[in-house]
Amino acid sequence: MAESERKFSRQLLGRKVVSKTGRLFGEVGNLVFETRTGELIQLVLRNHTGFAEGLELEKDNQGNLLVPYSAVTATGDFVVIAEEEII
Repeated sequence: MAESERKFSRQLLGRKVVSKTGRLFGEVGNLVFETRTGELIQLVLRNHTGFAEGLELEKDNQGNLLVPYSAVTATGDFVVIAEEEII
């Protein structure tokens, strides 16, 4: 993974995660990578909302909600996800 990609991934930490329709899911608390390839696989949510809790998202061993990175459609001030990709 290039240095610029590492810096970019760190910049996602703490960003609010919202759907394309503006529903708040929580904040990016951590990132899950494929160790062999360096591919970003999932976002770990912190301070997740009741809406996110009701979606039956996958959870890690500590009970944190996981959002597949494949559902991310845009990053900027917010991380925007396609709700239809995770339901």
